[in-house]
Amino acid sequence: MKDSLTGLLTLAGAAALVVGVTVWQGSLTERWKDKSVSKDLESAAKLLEETFPAKFGNWEYELELDNNPKELERAGAVGHISKLYRNTRTKSRVSAFIVCARPHDASGHTPDRCYPGAGFEIGEAEHRQKIRLLDGSEAETFTGTFKKQGQTLRIFWTYGIRDEAAVDRGDITAKRSWIAPQVARLGIVGEPAVYKLYAIVDESRSSTSAQSMIDCEDFIAHMLPAMAEAIAATAEAPAAADDPPAEAGTDAPAEGPAEPAAAG
Repeated sequence: MKDSLTGLLTLAGAAALVVGVTVWQGSLTERWKDKSVSKDLESAAKLLEETFPAKFGNWEYELELDNNPKELERAGAVGHISKLYRNTRTKSRVSAFIVCARPHDASGHTPDRCYPGAGFEIGEAEHRQKIRLLDGSEAETFTGTFKKQGQTLRIFWTYGIRDEAAVDRGDITAKRSWIAPQVARLGIVGEPAVYKLYAIVDESRSSTSAQSMIDCEDFIAHMLPAMAEAIAATAEAPAAADDPPAEAGTDAPAEGPAEPAAAG
């Protein structure tokens, strides 16, 4: 009788463990969530596309970059930005690729997975890099390099999320923290509208690898505060959100644009 009871308790404990793990994994992968686009996600995507700044610091919008619709679909992009910027002082160029997506979609593909599939080899292994932003805050990022046929891309990537209170009250204009969690699905879970940023520079056109680091860091340091300010401004003047974004010069670059992110 005692052995039977012990066996039943063991089975019950094992079943509870399986159920617990299943629920945990299901929550991380959003297995039971409605896959339709939520109002929060749709609004955050619209804000990204309509308010993204054309100029910040010495950086100016230069060219719209093409993206493969299938790759955007794989990335779960509800909204996205894919633009080339030029530094008016140094003439350096950095491309910005940002998607607005659910946490599961935003965390599903990282450069170390996407770029090898596109024919690149990993050069410098990814590592964390903290960047002091112009507004005094700090952004956590990952960075690394990817090489193919004489081309080397320096890539920075990071995730933008709101705090729990802003998410609960549905404040899509709240300032985001930019983080680089080792396990992204754990770090960004609970945020229904994640921004994922890639900043990319072609080191083949840069004087040195160190210079490409400086260019990307300066770009991010100026761009993220400008982006936050532009989004926050819509809360103060809602009507302005319906106005078209400011036009910027679109002359073709003297050199080819940096290759956009592989929608990772």
